[in-house]
Amino acid sequence: MEPPCSFHPCDEAVIATNDDASDCKRCAVRLGYWKDEYIGYFVRNQDRKAPEINRGYFARVKGVEMCVEKFLKKTNGDCQIINLGCGFDTLYFRLRDTSHQVKNFIELDFPTVTARKCYTIKRNKALLAKIHDEDGEVRLSPTDMHGPSYHLMGVDLRNLDELDNKLQQAEVNYSLPTIFLAECVLVYIEMQNCKNLLKWISNKFTNAVFVNYEQVNMNDRFGEVMLNNLRSRGCSLASVEACVSLDTQVNRFLECGWTGSRAWDMVQVYQSLPEAERQRIERIEMLDEGELLLQLFQHYCLVVAWIGELFQDIEITVEKRMSWLNIE
Repeated sequence: MEPPCSFHPCDEAVIATNDDASDCKRCAVRLGYWKDEYIGYFVRNQDRKAPEINRGYFARVKGVEMCVEKFLKKTNGDCQIINLGCGFDTLYFRLRDTSHQVKNFIELDFPTVTARKCYTIKRNKALLAKIHDEDGEVRLSPTDMHGPSYHLMGVDLRNLDELDNKLQQAEVNYSLPTIFLAECVLVYIEMQNCKNLLKWISNKFTNAVFVNYEQVNMNDRFGEVMLNNLRSRGCSLASVEACVSLDTQVNRFLECGWTGSRAWDMVQVYQSLPEAERQRIERIEMLDEGELLLQLFQHYCLVVAWIGELFQDIEITVEKRMSWLNIE
C-alpha cells in the first residue's frame, strides 16, 4: 500500500473541472441532446455552450453508456459499478428508472465534491427516494452517503489504503463482476500513482472491466493548445504520457496486469452511433464548419480494459435500438 497523499497544488483546479463538465452536460440536456431528469438538481447554470462542445458531450455520454449497457447485458445485473471521480454524474439515478438494477453502485471523488453531492441529494426528495427503499436506511456524514445498494464517498484515489477502507465500508465484493468508470480522471493522477491504482485494481478484482474516457493524440499542435489552456487554469495533466496515442492508452492497462484492452478515438465512437440518432442531434444546432468538432473528436478516446474473459469480445458497433438509459 502507498503512504497517504497530501493535497496537491493543482487539486483545486482538478476539482473545478467537475463544475465545467456538469455545466456542459446541463446545457446539452436542456437543448435535447439526451434526456436526464436529474442533472438539473446538481447544476443551475444555464449558460449556452458551443455546438461542438454539446456534440462532444453527447458522444462522451453515449459512448460510456454503450459500454455500461453491454456490461449489464452480460451480467444480468449481477454486478457492481464503481464510478471513479464521479463528480455530479447522474447514472445511478437514471439506472433506477430502468429495469436494469445492479447489486452495488459505488461513487468516489474528492471529499469536497462528494460533500456537495451529498448535500444536494439530502435536500431533494426525488433524489433521496432513489437511494433508499422500504426496508433500507440511508446513513449520512458530511462527505459520505450509504444506502442499501448505493454508496457515495470522499476519497483520494492516490491513497490506496484509504481507497481499500472506503470500498470495505461500501461492502464491495471483489469477486463480483465489476465495471469501473472514469471520465477524464486518470489523466490528472501522477503516472506512478495511476499505475499503482490500476495494478491494485487488477490484483484485487477477479472479473472486472474499466471504461476510461480521456484525452489522446496530445503530442500534436492541437493537443499542445489544449494542454496550455489547462495549465493556464492551474490544471496539469499529470499522466499526459499515457495520452500520446491509442497505443499508449492501451499499454497503460496491459503494463498494469490487465488481461486485455482496446481503444477508439471519438470519431470512431460517434460514427458507431445509429445514423438516425446522429441526424437527430445534428439538427439541434448547426455547425459553421465541422473541422473543430473533428479535431476535438480526434483528441479524445474511449478505452476499455478487462480482467478475465467477460469483456474480451468488446467492439464499438452500431446499436439497432436506442439505449434504455434515456438517450433518445
